[in-house]
Amino acid sequence: MLAEVKRRLRHLGRSARKSLGQHFLIDDVVLKDIVTAAELSPADTVLEIGPGLGVLTRELAGRVGRVVTVELDDSLATALKKEMEPYGNVTVINESILKLEPASLVSGHSGYKVVANLPYYITAAALRHLLEASQPPALIVVMVQKEVAEAIAAALGKLSLLAVSIQFYGRPQIVGYVPASAFYPVPKVDSAILKIVLNRRSVVAVPDREGFFRLVRAGFSAPRKQLAGSLANGLGVPKERVVALLREAAIDARRRAETLSLEEWAGLWRVYQGAQPLC
Repeated sequence: MLAEVKRRLRHLGRSARKSLGQHFLIDDVVLKDIVTAAELSPADTVLEIGPGLGVLTRELAGRVGRVVTVELDDSLATALKKEMEPYGNVTVINESILKLEPASLVSGHSGYKVVANLPYYITAAALRHLLEASQPPALIVVMVQKEVAEAIAAALGKLSLLAVSIQFYGRPQIVGYVPASAFYPVPKVDSAILKIVLNRRSVVAVPDREGFFRLVRAGFSAPRKQLAGSLANGLGVPKERVVALLREAAIDARRRAETLSLEEWAGLWRVYQGAQPLC
């Protein structure tokens, strides 16, 4: 596959663009692992992000009913449009995924899947964009940086703001690890295949999602501090008021944000919402 990738780049008269985080997959085994994890069928509609030279796109096109692929790089998008014409079930869009509404791309297919080798510099933003969409996917399978995948799939006690932000919407798991040598040019980091099965209903009952995450972000504003200090810092309120809220929510003020479960965050948010203005 390496020879084919180099040939395609020569044909286009170009090289990988570092500014777009371009690293092209050259490992057939990894490609099959991604496809297997996505549990594809001919009835599926798939949204792909960052197709690059179309290695994954061609594999998807032969397995599903429809592929919508979004590529920011002008020359790669143009080349891919021409190459995918014979397939008949692939739509190539030359734009940033962050500027597009996912629902408008999949034309009402509520059970669509996202399968992608994400550009690493937009990983967090792209996942948030997809998860918070008016019509989120049913399943996400993406290649991301190893450390990011581990942070997202972390267990209770090691949760980060990113982990809480993803696990609020779905159940992440690491399907497998991918060495840097599986890409050309070779990146400086190893990768992982991350699978997120989205929840049909929220794990916790939180009607005001934006307010909930403002509280969570405040809790992680100083993650090495105890929760009382971190929340006081993030909310800009007296520490004694925060300690009282934590007590009412049955949460030890000496704990750290990384140890709170989603249910505990939701309970704290409900107490916070019902409290008098914290000033």
